[in-house]
Amino acid sequence: MPLTEPHDANLPQEEQVVAVPVAGEEEVPGDLSPPVEPPEPEPSLPEPVRQRIVSLTAAVLPGLPADEVPVPLRRVAKFAPNRRARLGAPVIAAQLTADPLFRQRVTARVLADAGDLGTAVVEGTAPAAADPVEVAALAYLARPRGWRELIEASGAAVRAEADTAVVAELVRQAEQRAGRAEHDRAVARVEADKLRDELARTREELGQLREEARQLTRTLRETQARERKAGELLATERGRATRAAADVDAELRRARARLAEAEAAAGVARVSAKEARSVDDARLWLLLETIGQAAVGLRRELALDPVDKLPADFVADAFADSSAATPAGAAARARDTDDPARLDQLLALPRAHLVVDGYNVTKRGFGEMSLEQQRKRLISGLGGIAAQTGDEVTVVFDGAERMHGLPPTPRGVRVLFSRKGETADELIRRLVRAEPPGRPVVVISSDREVADGVRRHGAYPLGADSLLRRLSRS
Repeated sequence: MPLTEPHDANLPQEEQVVAVPVAGEEEVPGDLSPPVEPPEPEPSLPEPVRQRIVSLTAAVLPGLPADEVPVPLRRVAKFAPNRRARLGAPVIAAQLTADPLFRQRVTARVLADAGDLGTAVVEGTAPAAADPVEVAALAYLARPRGWRELIEASGAAVRAEADTAVVAELVRQAEQRAGRAEHDRAVARVEADKLRDELARTREELGQLREEARQLTRTLRETQARERKAGELLATERGRATRAAADVDAELRRARARLAEAEAAAGVARVSAKEARSVDDARLWLLLETIGQAAVGLRRELALDPVDKLPADFVADAFADSSAATPAGAAARARDTDDPARLDQLLALPRAHLVVDGYNVTKRGFGEMSLEQQRKRLISGLGGIAAQTGDEVTVVFDGAERMHGLPPTPRGVRVLFSRKGETADELIRRLVRAEPPGRPVVVISSDREVADGVRRHGAYPLGADSLLRRLSRS
């Protein structure tokens, strides 16, 4: 079959696609076609034929070049095959009616897939064994001469098949109803037999029930007699219970009277205890007032002025090497413990001084950071501890000169850097020696030498883990 576009009388002459001859065939010059008459109205298609036309068009739609697909159908062409014909049916049918050129392009591909049947439809004939729906769909798309007759013939065949199917369905339903009626009659006979047997059993059971009713009547009379006797006994017991309740009420009134007497005695005892406690409070107040007046007199006698610097400030200013001897009893003040809870206990002491070995703590807790980030994180955490406890906090770092890029020092936190030729351990020991005997000094360092050195001077050494855990809670 030559690959030619089918003839369409509804397509304008200038839009008809010229037939392309197959190799070996001669091109026959055609005559000039007469002027195209106005297109006739579209025929009414049976529903199976319309569905088949939409299905054929949807199948070839993705194979068309993008510029040959009408704009309304370009989105439909991207649908999945099972959704394309179902969801795009209205748009496809409208384009086939309104765009003859698009219909011819679709027809060329459909006829190529149809084979001999497509050739026969283009020639205006329909094989007797062909599906009338398929013939009508190809005739609508190809529109050869006499295509309307082919569609009408196919429509008549489809309607005839539908009528035949309806008749067959009616016959089948009638046969089913007849079978069901016969089955129902048989079931009715069986049910009637069952009902007869059930009636006989019911009569027998009715006789048994009548006998049981007579026995229950006798039992009921006996039960009523026993109930009358029980009622008499109950009335007797109720009288006894009433008398016992009266006795209990009298005893309850006597108990309440004794309770009122006891509460009155307790009130008198509470008043006496309150007066005694008032006397004790007066004595305690007088004692505290005496101690306070004694402290004021001692401060006046010693002429001590308020101080604006602490011992650690003098060490920070001068870094003076003090060789003061260890005060008596200082060693007894030190505690060899790394218990994290111990840090909270020591910081709760009045006027405690917390001294931190900076890099020893930061490299153990967050050594993956840069030195600047380590210092910033530690100083910020110590600021929180100083704000919570009100204690004096000093953090010491190794360094020949003051580092740049430090965060603003929080209130209550002192930051020191060791001088060139001096280590932070030596500066920490110097700070501890500068403190007066009796003041609680807590040194945070996991360095054993630092812990032993400050312990000899009466400080409390704790490991770096105790401070790190305290910072994690904050």
